[in-house]
Amino acid sequence: MKIGIVGGTGDIGEGIAVRLSPLYEVIIGSRDEGKAAEAGQCCADLLKARGISCTCSGVSNQQAVDEADVVILAIPFRHLEPTLGDLTGFKNKIVVSPVNPMDKRDFFTFIPPAEGSAALMAKRLLPTGTRLVTAFNTVAANRWKAVDEELDYAIPVCSDDQEAKATVMGIINRISKLKAFDAGPLAASPMVECITPLLLNIARFNKMKDVGIRFV
Repeated sequence: MKIGIVGGTGDIGEGIAVRLSPLYEVIIGSRDEGKAAEAGQCCADLLKARGISCTCSGVSNQQAVDEADVVILAIPFRHLEPTLGDLTGFKNKIVVSPVNPMDKRDFFTFIPPAEGSAALMAKRLLPTGTRLVTAFNTVAANRWKAVDEELDYAIPVCSDDQEAKATVMGIINRISKLKAFDAGPLAASPMVECITPLLLNIARFNKMKDVGIRFV
């Protein structure tokens, strides 16, 4: 399976690439193809130094979409609409949104678009037939990139496409000690996306770092 990461040179994208590339063929995408190639090499070097083989390359965002079976949108919410407006080829592909619309004021707060969530906004922007899934929203970038540490968190997953949801949950369950949980249809995605500002507030006001969630 080939997994493309749109915006793969950001902290979240690079971290997910490091975790996935020993398991799948990962294609890091970026607006700057040279930057993407550099990120792919850095990912490979980081893992090689630990005796871990991987498959990771860097290309343009469009090429990452074109070549991938599953596409992860590792982009800030403010870039979601312009990025999707510049790309094609999503139809019939599984597209994963870990995007959280939020703002930092005196505290972190959930600022959803008119559709109710970033995922539902992406549904409007993407072509009919795109197999959209909400996932990977609740793990901090620093935790993704800490490759010498286990990830022992729960990952809620939403989608209207049961087969696509099962595929993404299968991917999640292969990463470290992550455990995927079915969180319902795409309409439930606002409840998933608002968890991240909550976790950031808990971390900030309790002097904690990289807070995550578990279900027991």
